[in-house]
Amino acid sequence: MFKGFRQFILRGNVVDMAVGVVIGAAFGAIVTAFVKDLLTPLVAAIAGKPDFSAYVFEVHGSKFLYGDFLNAVISFLLIAAAVYYFVVLPVNALMARLRKEPAAPPAKKTCPECQSEIPAAARKCAFCTSAVA
Repeated sequence: MFKGFRQFILRGNVVDMAVGVVIGAAFGAIVTAFVKDLLTPLVAAIAGKPDFSAYVFEVHGSKFLYGDFLNAVISFLLIAAAVYYFVVLPVNALMARLRKEPAAPPAKKTCPECQSEIPAAARKCAFCTSAVA
């Protein structure tokens, strides 16, 4: 029983997933701090008010906290923009730079009989009319 549990825990995908969750949580804290400490004050400097949670309206005694919803939407958009511009774009650029393109097939080949250069897709030589494999 313990042997099966140990094999399950030490299986590669479980360990990889655990590492991903821990790294994701740490990265989430970094992104949240970036948005809260840098981007939100920037929005406050432009818009004049950093916190919209005081905006409410009432209908028959029920409070609708649309300001809190605005805060959540703005926070989401700022976090999404931060992740896109500071993580996704640089990683995509790095991966494109590291990706090696496969070599293009040669456009020409040499006829084995007359040594003339002919197109790679040719089945007969245009110069000596011999069959080319």
